[in-house]
Amino acid sequence: MARVGILTFSDGRDFVHEGAGVGAFARDVEDDIVGALKAAGHEVVRARELVWTNRLATSEARRVAAARPDLTVFNIPVWAFPHFSMLAASETQGPLLLFSNINPVQPGMVGMLAAAGGLDQIGRAYGRAWGDVSDPAVLSRLDTYIRAAKAVRSLEGSTFGRIGGRPMGMYTAVSNTDQWMEKFGVDVEEIDQWELVRRSGEVEGSKVRAAREWLEEHAAGVHYDGDRLTPEILERQIRSYYVMRELIEEWNLDFSGIKGQPELTTHFATMDVTEAFLNDPYDWDGPKDTHVCATEADMDAALTMQILKNLSGTPVLFADVRHYHADRDIWDLCNSGQHATWFAARSEDPAENMRYVHLYPEGFYFPAGGASIHHLAAEGEFTFARLTRLDGRYRMHVMRGSFERYDDETNEQLMRQSTYEWPHAFARMDAGADEILSRYGSNHIHAIPGDHVEELRVICKLLDVDYDGFGGAA
Repeated sequence: MARVGILTFSDGRDFVHEGAGVGAFARDVEDDIVGALKAAGHEVVRARELVWTNRLATSEARRVAAARPDLTVFNIPVWAFPHFSMLAASETQGPLLLFSNINPVQPGMVGMLAAAGGLDQIGRAYGRAWGDVSDPAVLSRLDTYIRAAKAVRSLEGSTFGRIGGRPMGMYTAVSNTDQWMEKFGVDVEEIDQWELVRRSGEVEGSKVRAAREWLEEHAAGVHYDGDRLTPEILERQIRSYYVMRELIEEWNLDFSGIKGQPELTTHFATMDVTEAFLNDPYDWDGPKDTHVCATEADMDAALTMQILKNLSGTPVLFADVRHYHADRDIWDLCNSGQHATWFAARSEDPAENMRYVHLYPEGFYFPAGGASIHHLAAEGEFTFARLTRLDGRYRMHVMRGSFERYDDETNEQLMRQSTYEWPHAFARMDAGADEILSRYGSNHIHAIPGDHVEELRVICKLLDVDYDGFGGAA
């Protein structure tokens, strides 16, 4: 789970803090919060002393900050001098949350509002929560901030590996590296696509062959055609996957993107197998950590996906907004084999997912050939999101929706209306087609299971990104 720091603030008059039981009350409230957070599975870093002097505000904030918590909670259960919070905030890096109980005797609410006003004046980003932590709704609000803060904090100091440059003239796939470092704390490592070609022949043949045989055994079908898809071309794709794993290890890449088009897809092989299994929580060698890898080296896609992965702990869907079936009010989301095979059944058992997965020869878009990872995403509720830029400023499009499946005949008929061999997800959005098509700012979209809209609101606030909700997520 997350690491949470907590500092509790009290009255700055010694005869109030020590003599009137105010400090003892504040400590009791802190004990309740710490107990609830630990019971929820979080690690808690407590200040050694309550903050009731300016020196303690600085020293205790530095002590807690040294543990690099994902979120620091300023607990203000009583009237506390607001400058203590201001001093502590100056020593606190990362996301900050003000919390107060609502108590008719102790004016913690007054203290929280006074501290909040001061932080507003200096432009410090923070969140607010209030109430009794024993109330499930209050604890849920705290958890929302904690999950969001961890997703944001996880970006800091990370490295994105961009394999190749801008694909096919896509401005939305290329971001400003200076802006990424300043805003998100993310560095960008540029790596040439030639590395995938150069190193592929050095991969041990026996493990490549074993991987191909695993795919042939576990997939619903590997549909060789003797032209665009042969065992040799499939092994070339597998070699690319192993090379990417080497590059990730050598360059300490936290997430990545591969240009692919048009050079590799025209002259070498498509990256569909590579990208799908990097995004999966397993491969033919067994369970592994999910590594976000965006097709077309789409940087804002990869950044969105990394945030969503850090938030949910699951693989993240990458797709084109390919087609709208107006008669059914559903969207066909698909993109050149990019979907992780996990989405086929969302099972912990790879065999259960793979029995829905077909490897089909690529179409005319990709003359170098290779396998496309074809499947239809399993049903369920999803949150959709995408970072885009408007006049140079980041915003995040967010909407709720769900994936649907129908009878086999209908599924086949719908998939064959677009590019059949690619993976598909039939999405029903909680936003009208007119709203989406009139202002959605990318051809790519990303999704994770469950409802994470409130966490994304918090993430946008913490990152100083404009939240842009569609439909019921507005």
